[in-house]
Amino acid sequence: MFSPRMLGFAAAVAVLTASAHLPMGMDLVGVAQASEIKYVVNNIPITSYDIQRRAAFIRLQRGKGNASDQMIEQTLRNAEAARLGIKVTDEQVDTAYARFAKDNKMPLDALDKILGQAGVTKSHFKEYIRSQMAWNQALGARHRSTGAGGGAGPGAKGGSREQNLVRQMLQRGGEKPKATEYMLQQVIFVVPAGQRGDIAKRKREAEAMRMRFRSCETTRSFAKGLIDVTVRDLGRVLEPQLPADWAEPIKATKSGAATPVRQTERGIEFIGICSAREVSDDRVAELVFQAESSKGANADELSKTYTQELREKAKIVER
Repeated sequence: MFSPRMLGFAAAVAVLTASAHLPMGMDLVGVAQASEIKYVVNNIPITSYDIQRRAAFIRLQRGKGNASDQMIEQTLRNAEAARLGIKVTDEQVDTAYARFAKDNKMPLDALDKILGQAGVTKSHFKEYIRSQMAWNQALGARHRSTGAGGGAGPGAKGGSREQNLVRQMLQRGGEKPKATEYMLQQVIFVVPAGQRGDIAKRKREAEAMRMRFRSCETTRSFAKGLIDVTVRDLGRVLEPQLPADWAEPIKATKSGAATPVRQTERGIEFIGICSAREVSDDRVAELVFQAESSKGANADELSKTYTQELREKAKIVER
């Protein structure tokens, strides 16, 4: 399972921080008005305006790459994430954008200004963030579905899964890795698509219930009398199995407490931590080894391979 990260997202950090006095960028209103479709990727248009903003982003990072190719790949990846049912909410993007500014010790309006002056724009950067977050989840899904990583399946070339586990433990001096096992409960304040105007009210209701959370035994009694509230027992979940979008909040929350509320495609949600304990067995070892082997170069290689597959199947028309 991939740790949550945005491939290439951190590359702009040093440059953005040092770019407070960039010269004003191109006239964005004029560019938008003059925008024309340059590519159609599986019936999804890419405009000259999109490409110009990506070119400005590449310049801001002092990086290399072709803006058109990057936008084509981003379009393919976004479509694949949508096919897999992956959705990154505006709230998640806004949170990541604010965290980026905070990590670089700059107020949000300063980051907005830098992106605007560079010709990138805040909206383009946010869509880049959204795409990277969704693609990271798609990579995790592909990794799990193919069984890539440390544990080869039974009958795989080079030995069985059990033999691979033994080999990896020997490499660690015989130590079997440990991981946290969580008992989790999911609480969803449902907001139908046609009632998104109720989001603020539902968020207040969810926050009030979250603050009262002390154990999973009392959640359903708290939910009684509330309209459209779903409580789901998720059972035992090992740390390497946590979904990427919930992993960090869960790990940062103590047993007997609940994660901060989040807006999702279903409504407003939080996760209650019923209990947490450290465990060590063969299944834990397999998952930990898979997680460790999926990082770094392996993740980058999977991203390249997966993207190339999407390119080969796509219909890309240059106007």
